[in-house]
Amino acid sequence: MANILILISGHLCMAPRPQKEAEALANTGHDVTVRGFWFDPELVKRDCLLMTNKKWRFEPIIDFQPIYRQKNFGIRLQSRVAKEKFKRFGTFSPALLGYGVKAMLKVARQFRADLTIVHSEPGLWVGNCLLDEGYRVGVDFEDWFSEDLLPDARAVRPIAQLKTLESRLARDCTYCLTTSHTLAEALAEAYQAPKPTVIYNTFPWFERQQIDYQKRDRHNPNLLSIHWFSQTIGPGRGLDTLFHALQYLKIRVEIHLRGKYPDSYHQELESLIPDEWRDYLFIHPTVCNAELLSRITEHDIGLALECTDIPSRDFTVTNKLFQYLQAGLAVIATDTVGQREIFSQQPAIGRLVPSNNPLSLAQALNELLEFPEKLKSAKDAALLASKKQFCWEIEAQKLVKLSEIAIINNSK
Repeated sequence: MANILILISGHLCMAPRPQKEAEALANTGHDVTVRGFWFDPELVKRDCLLMTNKKWRFEPIIDFQPIYRQKNFGIRLQSRVAKEKFKRFGTFSPALLGYGVKAMLKVARQFRADLTIVHSEPGLWVGNCLLDEGYRVGVDFEDWFSEDLLPDARAVRPIAQLKTLESRLARDCTYCLTTSHTLAEALAEAYQAPKPTVIYNTFPWFERQQIDYQKRDRHNPNLLSIHWFSQTIGPGRGLDTLFHALQYLKIRVEIHLRGKYPDSYHQELESLIPDEWRDYLFIHPTVCNAELLSRITEHDIGLALECTDIPSRDFTVTNKLFQYLQAGLAVIATDTVGQREIFSQQPAIGRLVPSNNPLSLAQALNELLEFPEKLKSAKDAALLASKKQFCWEIEAQKLVKLSEIAIINNSK
């Protein structure tokens, strides 16, 4: 069996797809190590909890926790200088892609894995360097990195360099994954490359055995509940559409948002919430991976309000949609190309609505909220779709098969 190295750019607990990848490969007998970075003490605790009784391991490349701020000042400074040079002169440096990118390359060289799999923007640069040196490299396009983020953020990003790095990996990596058929086809066309293997962001069906069935989010058990979650509560995530839709709802419901809620967004979010709905809106912090499914299961309808004006968001299918299915929630999703791909296969799981259209969102919500039989039918269909089609047990088999091909066919 092979030694496999998986490189991520942050905490393990914030990277569910690499976790599942590591688990699937380790379960077939491979020796798997995940390397990333530590920043937040609370997330470090979650990382350590995740590693309990695993066949694979996680190790930080650099620990950026506040207690080590002075020790790592030089790396942070390099990143700031790189951003300033790019802003002023258009000069590219690997430090633009994230903290510790050169340390990531050093670790990969020392590890000398039979297969090194990269998942993030820093990993794109590391993967290119490793290919130059004759290593076996795999890439997982969790996002279309060069086509991601809002326009203001893109203005200070090295888009041309990202496209060059993506193109090389898409063309030269035998182990090449992405999250939907629509994104796979777009990448193949953009870079004149083979179509990446599609591994949906699904979750293991067996995890439902761990649901605690407690009501920790809900306040009024007599009201139905809508749930939305992401790593961060912020702009560009469809929440403005949700709040504008509330004026059209015919039934009072609880609305639960979960994610990191930065102070910089408080004022903007508060201005969007109608006064008559303030007592029905609840904002929750993130929870550990083991608890998330239990908290989602408390609710009735899951919202996946991705936008269509960012290509990466338009083509991909995010974690949340599949986790709603796993939890047995009816799904209301915006009509992105990626989410349309899922609804074309399982239309009974909920409703597909136009992006940035509050009235259409309200109509879909009203239909499910006013007619209990329609809500129950969608929830039942979601659970069945997760069990029979969109579960990690199925996706893992494709991933393992591809890893075996990459290891056998390529040579250092």
